[in-house]
Amino acid sequence: QVQLVESGGGLVQAGGSLRLSCAASGRSLTYAMGWFRQAPGKEREFVAGINWSGGTTTYADSVKGRFTISRDNAKNTVSLQMNSLKPEDTAVYYCAGRPGLGPYRDLSYAHWGQGTQVTVSS
Repeated sequence: QVQLVESGGGLVQAGGSLRLSCAASGRSLTYAMGWFRQAPGKEREFVAGINWSGGTTTYADSVKGRFTISRDNAKNTVSLQMNSLKPEDTAVYYCAGRPGLGPYRDLSYAHWGQGTQVTVSS
């Protein structure tokens, strides 16, 4: 069983930065990991994904060049560095994991965290 706990959300002004972290417990070293977000009244959407080794990443077009996903398998953590934040980045951000090489962009992840709120003010 894999458990995921996000941290690092908060309130930031437009143009600012935040770093989200996801601590994984259990058998997650061979898992592909991803970050998703869901804004009020909208569907959950893909943000970034990383393969099991950390060597391959993929991003949604809306965050490419601003966000960076990384992982530290020795510490069982996945991070999302978010720079040049915009009000439209406001959402609850979720960490997710699934068995397989990855990375994956779809919502078919087996394990999800509880989410962390990110609010970007204009």
